[in-house]
Amino acid sequence: MNLKDLKYLVALADTGHFGKAAERTFVSQPTLSAQLKKLEDYLGVTLIERQPKNVQLTEVGKQVVVRARRMLNEGDEIIALARNNTDPFAGRLKLALIPTIGPYLLPRVMPKVRKALPNLSLMLYEYQTEALLKKLRDGEIDLGIMALPAPQDGIESRELYREDFTVALPNGHTLGAKSSIKIQDLKGHTLLLLEDGHCLRDQALEVCSRVDVREAEDYRATSLETLRQMVVAGLGITLLPELAVESPFGSQRGLAIRRFANPAPSRTVGAVWRKSSTRAPLIDAVCDLVHRAIAGK
Repeated sequence: MNLKDLKYLVALADTGHFGKAAERTFVSQPTLSAQLKKLEDYLGVTLIERQPKNVQLTEVGKQVVVRARRMLNEGDEIIALARNNTDPFAGRLKLALIPTIGPYLLPRVMPKVRKALPNLSLMLYEYQTEALLKKLRDGEIDLGIMALPAPQDGIESRELYREDFTVALPNGHTLGAKSSIKIQDLKGHTLLLLEDGHCLRDQALEVCSRVDVREAEDYRATSLETLRQMVVAGLGITLLPELAVESPFGSQRGLAIRRFANPAPSRTVGAVWRKSSTRAPLIDAVCDLVHRAIAGK
């Protein structure tokens, strides 16, 4: 048994398809299939249920995959530890962001990262909060950027910046006559929200929990840009984080943005990583760059 065979098994678990698993691990499908059969023979158990157009792991196969992920993660940590002794700011870093942060933060940060860390290969992913934390614990990503707080079991976190919420209105809306909005002003209005799974949905509901705001039951958006278009169409109002408002789409035709009166509701955005990570110097450097990018330095 070797790490390469375990990598094939994990790839099959992730894709559910021999061909796709082979592509992911850069081998031919017959090679991958043969190596997995050898792994089964070595362990003396069936790991994979092979049926036409249907590949599933057996129960013991699922348990092996859980442990295989840990072993592969430890292998990556050994490689990273060795490389850190030569250049802690080189190599590959797998960074994931939640969808309500990534599209608005990355254009500000990436130029600074490329300039300050030219030997770093940054691999970018986008996941909702629950999936991001799971992949972080499983070792599939090295660093996550999400809304805090984060669970503390085995995870370190660091605040990067705070951003206020704003109110997005269709042009001509009655609230548009106000220069700033109080939370009480939202009473009786229809609020458009993201679908379940997005932490921004929960944050918006928390902000509006003190007043009688009607959630639009027939409309649940999959992204902030969809929410924005729904507002323009006159289906209701929504809350947008400040960074999304400052994006190129923030002042699009048909949309009015109003800020909350002080103290404005806000969210804290931060970085999360495993306590066992050997990439602490690099993670600190990336976090510093994000902080400076938002501060305009």
